[in-house]
Amino acid sequence: MDRSKGCIWQSDVFCAATPGEVPDMIPFHKKTIFCTIRMIIPVDIHTHRRPQVPGTAIVNCFPASFVPQTEGWYSVGIHPWYIASFAASLNDSKARFEELLDHPQVLAVGEAGLDKLAEAPLTLQIEVFEYQARLAEEADKPLIIHLVKAVDELLKLKQKIQPVKPWIIHGFRGKAALAEEYLRHGFYLSFGEKYQEEALCIMPSERLFIETDESTVSVDTLYERAAILRKTPLEELRRTIRKNVSEIFFRQ
Repeated sequence: MDRSKGCIWQSDVFCAATPGEVPDMIPFHKKTIFCTIRMIIPVDIHTHRRPQVPGTAIVNCFPASFVPQTEGWYSVGIHPWYIASFAASLNDSKARFEELLDHPQVLAVGEAGLDKLAEAPLTLQIEVFEYQARLAEEADKPLIIHLVKAVDELLKLKQKIQPVKPWIIHGFRGKAALAEEYLRHGFYLSFGEKYQEEALCIMPSERLFIETDESTVSVDTLYERAAILRKTPLEELRRTIRKNVSEIFFRQ
């Protein structure tokens, strides 16, 4: 989907147009009626909790549980913990998943992932991850990644697939050296409630995101803490991440 222009579809939801400067709000068009309204750029790129104000966060959903709020934003993917339920009805599951990637409120694929602590065999996880990564390329959407103890496997997949769309490792808790390794390979990193402070501080601002994931700590608190650690004015950090969100999730 090209979000650089107004767009038309058969739905009552909204579709983003690319912002020029990076304001707090972005312009939208509804159906074929070009009356522009304005909505919020999400500041929380990954959460499992519905925000009080729709549109302020990208809510992660499994395809079977996708029931969007009006004006909300979503990522949809097959988490490695739940591959078995996806594989149980594979043809129907794939059809539903692929259909959702055309939904105008779905901004990203994920969380896809590799997790050596999950029950699913790693070979199956790799197969499902590659399937989702290639769908992300076809759908022109970024990929949000869950990763546990599978760094080498992830790097090999990135080298194999050679993605054009951004790959974002969510909930990054690794050390600064690992963050630097991911940066060398072109990844973006998203930080939640728990992380290594040095890793957060060495991040280039243009590769940084903030998320709540499953935490009950508010995203505002996470921004305030990150700004203090990075010795950056809070509003500057907010502007930077709004710009990142705009460029990665909307300028497609």
